[in-house]
Amino acid sequence: MFKFIGAVAGYLLSGRNFFGGVLGFIVGSIIDSYSDVRKHVFSKGGTTEDIFDYYRKQSMGSNTDFATMLIALSAAVMKADGKLLKAELDYIKGFFSQQFGPQFNSTHLQTLKHFLDGGEIPLEQICKDISMRTKIEVRVQLLHYLFGIARADGQVAMQELNVIKHIANLLGISNYDFDSVKNMFYRDTYSDYKVLGIESTATEEEIKKAYRQMAIKHHPDKVAAMGEEYQKGAKEKFQKIQEAYDNIKKERGFN
Repeated sequence: MFKFIGAVAGYLLSGRNFFGGVLGFIVGSIIDSYSDVRKHVFSKGGTTEDIFDYYRKQSMGSNTDFATMLIALSAAVMKADGKLLKAELDYIKGFFSQQFGPQFNSTHLQTLKHFLDGGEIPLEQICKDISMRTKIEVRVQLLHYLFGIARADGQVAMQELNVIKHIANLLGISNYDFDSVKNMFYRDTYSDYKVLGIESTATEEEIKKAYRQMAIKHHPDKVAAMGEEYQKGAKEKFQKIQEAYDNIKKERGFN
């Protein structure tokens, strides 16, 4: 269609010149070719509705629902910067092997491949489903895992940070909790304070109070009832909180 429109437009805009019409025809043909390729890519990848239907089918079983949640969000982070890195895949494989043991198999990797090869991942629908199924403590734990993927290659790219922030918003995770987890991975001069959710100008008493609150809020026992697969990441996050507090105590010189 565009090749004929281009031919007419080129002919008229060039003062009814024959070569202008030919040039317009060529430009229009390129646009038509691009449209055909784009349609092929998106039809191959599937619509967001198709991908969400696949997600729901994969997450119906009690033993697969949490794994599928992780896989869908993992794929979103992996695709964020347009690069699918071996370091990220190795991190996911290692995490799943530790968390799920013998239950982790090639089926999980096939599910991940489906999300990676598909079109745009319907994060709004998936995050709504996750929010309905999980407690806030579990959703914060998912955030910790996603940052682990993003940093698997040694740094957290801005595109990855933006996607994780978007996921956090969709999961109803507060800015306070997001900033705390982010600064466990995406560090700057004041990261230890941000992990505890306080300003660098906080008093000694405020620092101790913030630490006690964070220690209670993010204690691994909070997700103990959800199964062993949640425990490793929860313990790592709790350790990061402890490390931040120890660093501040050392810097400030108090016990």
